[in-house]
Amino acid sequence: MFVLFVLILLLFFSSDVFYVRSIQVRGNNHITSEEVFAFSDIADYHMFWLDPEQIRQRVLRSSSIADISVELGWPPNLITIDVQERQPAIVWSDAGAETWIDIQGRVMHARAEMPNLLHVYLIADDSAGPKPSADDFTGDKVLGALRLKDILPPGEHLSFHPVHGLGWTNELGWQVWMGSESAKVMSEKVKMYKVLVENIISRAIPIAELNIANFAAPFYSVLWEL
Repeated sequence: MFVLFVLILLLFFSSDVFYVRSIQVRGNNHITSEEVFAFSDIADYHMFWLDPEQIRQRVLRSSSIADISVELGWPPNLITIDVQERQPAIVWSDAGAETWIDIQGRVMHARAEMPNLLHVYLIADDSAGPKPSADDFTGDKVLGALRLKDILPPGEHLSFHPVHGLGWTNELGWQVWMGSESAKVMSEKVKMYKVLVENIISRAIPIAELNIANFAAPFYSVLWEL
């Protein structure tokens, strides 16, 4: 019995099939199986040394993954990982470099073209203080930006100014600024925007800019013709 036990151990530790050379990944759309394998950090591990919870925590270091489950099996599929990816809500663009941000404000690498997502283009302004980044765009601000989709012209995206916040050029050719707020406050600003637009049109005022960044003190700039 002892000899048989020793032979079985020798088989387990000498045979290559019991060492992790690859893994099976399911549920991934954007992150690759190779990336998940790299995060797991279990290459060349023997099956006896594998800890599912440790593997899970390692893979969750990826900002693109919301959750995973790890299954241990036998050759040829020693490890199977089911992946739940974070879903981007907006695309942050800084001088052409794109970053995904999910609904909770979690920043991720942009892994594909997402033309149907709302894009936020950072406007460079060295005189406006520290340069904003995708990390400054918290979950509340993401929801606030998404609230503006209802009033954007078809195909229009948002700009982000370090001082004036989110803005765009509306159907009337006005530059509009709405600040950077939570969804609740932004919803109130949208109501104010609609009232102000109706009022300005009714008075036939030629304006160039409508600024509602400060909810308590909105203002507009008149378009002067030479």
